[in-house]
Amino acid sequence: MNKHKDIIIIGGGAAGFFAAINIAEQHPELSVAILERGKEGLQKVKISGGGRCNVTHAEFIPSELVLNYPRGEKELLGPFHSFMTGDTIAWFEDRGVELKIEEDGRMFPVSNSSQTIINCFLNEAQKYNVEILYNHSVKSIKTRENDFSIETSQGILDCNKLLVATGSNPKIWKLLEDIGHTIVQPVPSLFTFDITDKRIKDIPGVVAKDVEIKVINTNLVSEGPLLITHVGMSAPAILKLSAFGAIELAELKYNFEIEINFTRLDVETCLEQLKDFKLGFAKKAIINSPQFDLPKRLWKQLILASNINEVERWADINKQQLESLASQLTKAKFSVTGKSTFKEEFVTAGGVDLKDVNFKTFESKRIPNLYFAGEVINVDAVTGGFNFQNAWTGAYIVSQNINR
Repeated sequence: MNKHKDIIIIGGGAAGFFAAINIAEQHPELSVAILERGKEGLQKVKISGGGRCNVTHAEFIPSELVLNYPRGEKELLGPFHSFMTGDTIAWFEDRGVELKIEEDGRMFPVSNSSQTIINCFLNEAQKYNVEILYNHSVKSIKTRENDFSIETSQGILDCNKLLVATGSNPKIWKLLEDIGHTIVQPVPSLFTFDITDKRIKDIPGVVAKDVEIKVINTNLVSEGPLLITHVGMSAPAILKLSAFGAIELAELKYNFEIEINFTRLDVETCLEQLKDFKLGFAKKAIINSPQFDLPKRLWKQLILASNINEVERWADINKQQLESLASQLTKAKFSVTGKSTFKEEFVTAGGVDLKDVNFKTFESKRIPNLYFAGEVINVDAVTGGFNFQNAWTGAYIVSQNINR
């Protein structure tokens, strides 16, 4: 005979545990089980934020928070009015986990360890008798008149209500497609740019604090810090472009040109300032007097790229060299030849079509009593704790509605 549970959650990650705990806490009479395909769950939680777990982001206005979601911006506005960053903070604090805000708005446990979040989930799951079934890889999902039948690698389980919280999982997407859902084909969303260019070849680790980047021949623009890496460029300015341009950049097969403004000034204003520096710093070597708050090593490379040699003083350079420098500072072009995964945080655009989901309840519009939470749906965010906030919000709303 098949084992029966009131509620089964496929996916032992952040959204799955969060939903399970909230359901079991409110309805101890219900049997709740999490199916996890591996021998341990919460692996994405473990590695997130460099092992510190970037729980959420200190943005407390729903209309501002949604701007960080290239896909899902419109759909998440209502849900964020129901469960928001402040609610996330309170939820963890009520369970003994204090969070802290870093300078860039990211929020982490005070312990600086993702294990704190994992321990919290495991303890709460045990407290409320949530059954965690490890090594239960799902092979099929069958819908019946009043319930579901889930075939796993360990046997068959039945349930009255089903929550899918598997994140970006092509195998589960295929099973959902088989029972009638539309799946938006996944493409990478958070990635760094591969660039081979002599201006950045020898300066990995250098950070320009505030740049503007455009993808040439598109409407894609972003701003923020830029990091030179061993293989190209990263940091928020690049990651925002990769998220908001996920589909467009995939269509370009990750071969395109970007234009970087290192000064955030237009070329004419930049040129006027350079002329002022020429007068003010006349006897100084240009290479030794970086301007516009640029790191010295980056400044040096832009100087050399402007046909100015290492010994030339401000007084020595001609109009053409000044114009060339203004162009390097405000319109530097770089060729992108590929992408690399951002740390271990592989995020995709794609998943269950947003039109298939009722965002008041996170229930399927196609199949009653089937719910979704987290990145299994076609929602993704820029880096900084926003993907987790989507998971917490969806999971909480599911927990409020799944038992009504």
